[in-house]
Amino acid sequence: MSAKIYDYTKICESVLLIDPKIRFAGVINERGRLVAGGMRENVEPLESEKDDEMIFMELALRVKMRKEFDKQLGLVNFAMASRERALAISVLINDDILYVVSEPDSDYGILPKKILEIVHS
Repeated sequence: MSAKIYDYTKICESVLLIDPKIRFAGVINERGRLVAGGMRENVEPLESEKDDEMIFMELALRVKMRKEFDKQLGLVNFAMASRERALAISVLINDDILYVVSEPDSDYGILPKKILEIVHS
């Protein structure tokens, strides 16, 4: 069975259009490397480029660890972390991860649903 082919650049661009509070939309591969997308233009990053690398690698590891429970609990639809300075949402796309970072006051009830609609369209 072959995996569906996604246009990661188009997905990231579409996610950024959902809400101006979205700071970052990127696709991270299973090794924790950014393969598409990135920071919204004219937005100051919260962390350094080196910190980004560490965040992406940690995210990839976390996603792999979550897969250990897919048989018992079912597939993960999305994961979300609410922090003081950011809201982070991750969605699995094949073996890669769509990682979205938004302002902390974003609507976390609606934002993941809109992201999933884009991924699954």
